[in-house]
Parts: sequence; structure tokens; C-alpha cells
Amino acid sequence: ASVVAADLIAQAEHDVVARAILLSPDRGIIEEVDAEVAAQLEALPEPNRSTAREAFRQSFAVLCSSVDECVKISDDIAPEHLEIQTRDATAVGMRCANYGGLFVGEGAAEVLGDYGAGPNHTLPTGGTGRYTGGLSVFNFLRIRTWMRIDDREGSQGMVNDSIVMARLEGLEGHARAAEARSLKK
Repeated sequence: ASVVAADLIAQAEHDVVARAILLSPDRGIIEEVDAEVAAQLEALPEPNRSTAREAFRQSFAVLCSSVDECVKISDDIAPEHLEIQTRDATAVGMRCANYGGLFVGEGAAEVLGDYGAGPNHTLPTGGTGRYTGGLSVFNFLRIRTWMRIDDREGSQGMVNDSIVMARLEGLEGHARAAEARSLKK
């Protein structure tokens, strides 16, 4: 409980609108962590203590019916940082899909990801982990797509589908551009 509490406080001290969230299927663990958070907050110096206290006003714990429910709720939240501290942490972590950074096991503290081990400190916030990941070299690559179609007969299924789709979308100019490539005249 003391390690989990320390990690929650580390998130809460970022700013007054930070949210530290605990998901667990064990009421006893939630109660132990809550008591540890209260004790550790008292020992935190200012201004960190005031900032964390304010952040804990919108932070919360969720008593889940199972680890499966923990995974589902976590995926719905899509947290910036997701720590998995449970039995079979790796297996549970591999079931999680939406997060900025995943920290598996008690030794993989988020703070180590920030300052020591990497892999990244620029992560998606506000639930955007549902559709994007952390900043990486791929963000600096320019992706360009192109196509070439030389087989007019072989492309007729695509041409006909494009005519239908364009008209369904109300884009007559698109439909006519596709028809210009149709072998049905």
C-alpha cells in the first residue's frame, strides 16, 4: 500500500487539476492505500502538499468486481500513466489497450519512466491514449501515400464502387470523375 500511495501522490503533486486514480477489486487494499496517502501527504513539504491535496479532491478509487473490470475501466479512462501492480502484472498489462505509458510491476514506477529509464515523458493526456501514443521518432517522419493504376479493366470494380459511394455521399463531381474512368459508356 505504501508504494501505491507514493505513486498516487507523485501524480497528484503535478498540479491541482491532476487526477490520481486507483482501480482495485480488493476493498482492503483501497482502504490501506487511502490511509497511506493521508499519512504520506502529511509528510510532504510545501508547496507539493497543498498541490497534491487539491488534486486529491478530484482523484478517486474504484472498487471493481474483478481485474477484468479494472482493465475495462482503465481502457475507458485511457490514462496518461498506467501502473499495473498486481499478481500476473505482465499478463494484465498486455490486456490493456488505452494508455500513454504502461509501467508493469512494483519496480516499474512512473517516476522512473520520467527521469531514469525512459521510454518517454511526452505522453497523451485527457483520454487521448484511446487513439494515439507517446511522442516518438515516428511523429517526425513525413508519411506520404501515393497510388498508380495502370490496369483499367482490373480497376473497374473499384471504379464502380467509387461511383456508388460518391453518389451516396452526394458528391456528384466525384461520381463523374470516377465515371470518366469507367469502361461502361
